[in-house]
Amino acid sequence: MKSYKFETKAIRAQLPKTAQQEHSVPLFLTSSFTFETAEQGAAIFKGEQQGNLYSRFSNPNTNEFINKLCLLENCEKGVATASGMAAIYVTFASHLQQGDHIVASKNIFGNALHIIKEYLPKMGITYTLVEVDKANEWQEAVKPNTKLLYVETPANPTLKLADLSFLNNLCKAHNILFVVDNCFASPYLQQPAKFGADLVIHSATKFIDGQGRVLGGAIVGKEQPATACYDFIRRTGASLSPFNAWVLSKSLETLAIRMDRHCDNAIAIAQYLSTHPKIKKVIYPFLHSFPQYQLAKKQMLKGGGLVAFEIGGGITESHQFLNALNLYSLTSNLGDCRSIVTHPASTTHSKLTTAEQLAVEVTPNLIRLSVGLEHIDDLLQDIEQALQIVFS
Repeated sequence: MKSYKFETKAIRAQLPKTAQQEHSVPLFLTSSFTFETAEQGAAIFKGEQQGNLYSRFSNPNTNEFINKLCLLENCEKGVATASGMAAIYVTFASHLQQGDHIVASKNIFGNALHIIKEYLPKMGITYTLVEVDKANEWQEAVKPNTKLLYVETPANPTLKLADLSFLNNLCKAHNILFVVDNCFASPYLQQPAKFGADLVIHSATKFIDGQGRVLGGAIVGKEQPATACYDFIRRTGASLSPFNAWVLSKSLETLAIRMDRHCDNAIAIAQYLSTHPKIKKVIYPFLHSFPQYQLAKKQMLKGGGLVAFEIGGGITESHQFLNALNLYSLTSNLGDCRSIVTHPASTTHSKLTTAEQLAVEVTPNLIRLSVGLEHIDDLLQDIEQALQIVFS
């Protein structure tokens, strides 16, 4: 299977057929599994024999989903989690202990920041936050007790990039676990493991699902650190349900074709906004004006489905623009086939102080679009009419 192209692996990597000879993998909605003999049960519990035990940590549907994702991310092992946030917390809890230090970028999802700033210190774990694109800050932040480096690239919501090759070299030089959140890019556009990442995190709720149906998360990576995450979930229960895993595994079959359309629509909108007199700034990794354009071309297949921009005016004009849109759903989610518009300062990053928001370039007039799969003409027309309403 490894010799096949991405699209083929995503579609054809399936569980073996049951006696029913089904074409599509069935749901395994059972809490536990039986054994043929007492000896078989003992062998499975000891790990001497393969087999399912209990759906909290072992189920055919979750196994298929995570094995497929490992194949697409070029990783050795993984574990599925109840949500993307569960994946982040499990990663930290599995590999950090009292006295350890973590280095992370400031430019990450607001709740991830809260875990680092509010919960890890209660466990005796210290942290240093740096700008995602500042190599000198990453280097200066490393301490003798630094155990983990965490980065989200492209970053939320400003789409800044981390130089994965540079960070890998930094981590290897200091024996630091290198963890990358790949949610915004998806495994189709970027595979951090190819650049040396030890663990790759996903909120599968986003582009992997692609239709806003279920929650889910995943941690994939090298054998040893991924096993630590699996063991933690086995004992604490932050696991993905078989039904959600079944949905997400089926979703991976169409990931490539969906991401192609997301990216084509996104760059068309970014180019349109770049020429509009009422737009102050447009952020999109595959625009030539993007400061890290060359790095984006090196690390990513295409620019992704997110576009960020600053509208003229402030929070009042931003809210007026959001309210005037017809085709863009007002929600804090992203990665849906339906286009979504978000005002980060008052939603995803609202728990940060004004100073903290500005420190990660979340301004009062910053808008984030998760560009969907609708016809591009309709998406552009809706933006134009909304801008006319705000600035008429």
